[in-house]
Amino acid sequence: MMTVDLALLLAMGVMFAGGIYLVLERSLTRILLGIVLINNGAIMLLFLSSGGTGLAPLFVRGRDPHEYADTLPQALILTAIVIGFAVVAFLTAMIYRSWLLVREDEVEVDAEDVKIARMPAWDAEDDAELVEESSEFLDDAADPNAHYEHATEARPQVQHATPAPQAPTGSGAASRGRRPEGGERA
Repeated sequence: MMTVDLALLLAMGVMFAGGIYLVLERSLTRILLGIVLINNGAIMLLFLSSGGTGLAPLFVRGRDPHEYADTLPQALILTAIVIGFAVVAFLTAMIYRSWLLVREDEVEVDAEDVKIARMPAWDAEDDAELVEESSEFLDDAADPNAHYEHATEARPQVQHATPAPQAPTGSGAASRGRRPEGGERA
């Protein structure tokens, strides 16, 4: 019979809530503390879900298998500790480098990120209009939807690319500043 301590569950919930709150801050030091809290909350979650204590997992003839301790949660806890240590070491180095360069640990607002966040979402695969296909065994020349992978927001109606006729070498088109397709050179 396994009993779960309500105080440990409450402490785990507080660790996750506090960690998430701190990770959403702009200070790298607070982000580091939030990661530490989330990591410790995850370790406590694994510990609480591991079940009760048991005997060492050494085989003894005639012993009930349910008496042994489960080793999987122990391995997961050890893995969580190692990953948490690596993330904390990386963030500590990042904070140190930030302090050496600009004498602050605040994450600045990047103007390019703000521009990208304000752009309307357009996905070539989701927003392209596809034609109903009669067979899934079509070659690219007969596939009516072959163009949708090459569509972009600037050119949503891109047609299937066909090779342009090659101009003969030394033709007058290339020497007059024109491309073989007929467009002007930039």
